[in-house]
Amino acid sequence: MDYKKLGDTYYLRFDKGDEIISGIRSICQKEHITSATYSGIGGCSDAEIQTFIPEKGAFITDKVSGMLELVSLMGNIIADDSGEFKTHTHAIFAYLENGEHRTIAGHLKSTTVLYTGEIELRPVQGGAIHLKPSVETGTDFWDFR
Repeated sequence: MDYKKLGDTYYLRFDKGDEIISGIRSICQKEHITSATYSGIGGCSDAEIQTFIPEKGAFITDKVSGMLELVSLMGNIIADDSGEFKTHTHAIFAYLENGEHRTIAGHLKSTTVLYTGEIELRPVQGGAIHLKPSVETGTDFWDFR
């Protein structure tokens, strides 16, 4: 993984074997970024995609592997009151299955780069976004206190 800051934006390049979500956390910690948004594209070897099922009050996880085109990745990262980074990421992957194009999309738990991941990380300017817990989902939502 390598990155460069240009203006207020960080440009991240993930290499083969790098895990993208943990890499974003690592850069935010190193650069003291407490809240940011990000987007990107790339080619990955595996991914864990989650979908929230309201009736069960839980997420289900699907795992895919192979040549996965990361068509779109978007999310945010926020340090909670204890300094722990929380991410909320959605992604779309395209792949071939039995010679036919398929897609899988949803909440991205993790993904490993096969050949590259190109991510634009944009720290929040002029303040910070905080988190508040959602009793319904067990996750956290933006708080503008």
